[in-house]
Amino acid sequence: MEKSKMRCCMGLFLMLLLVLAAQEAEGRVCESQSHGFRGTCFRSHNCALVCRNEGFSGGECHGLRGRCFCTKLC
Repeated sequence: MEKSKMRCCMGLFLMLLLVLAAQEAEGRVCESQSHGFRGTCFRSHNCALVCRNEGFSGGECHGLRGRCFCTKLC
């Protein structure tokens, strides 16, 4: 009985390591406020379009003041 518990625990531990490694492999997302977006940011889709023109991979609206922040993997 002890061997089966040990195998189960080791299996769960290995799966946890794989999940953590996969998240680390995805990389970090860096943000920078858009220089080209004008006005208040209400829709992240519009922000993302402007950010793509600035060379980023996307963008999102943040904060109460509605600022457009561009995103890319770094």
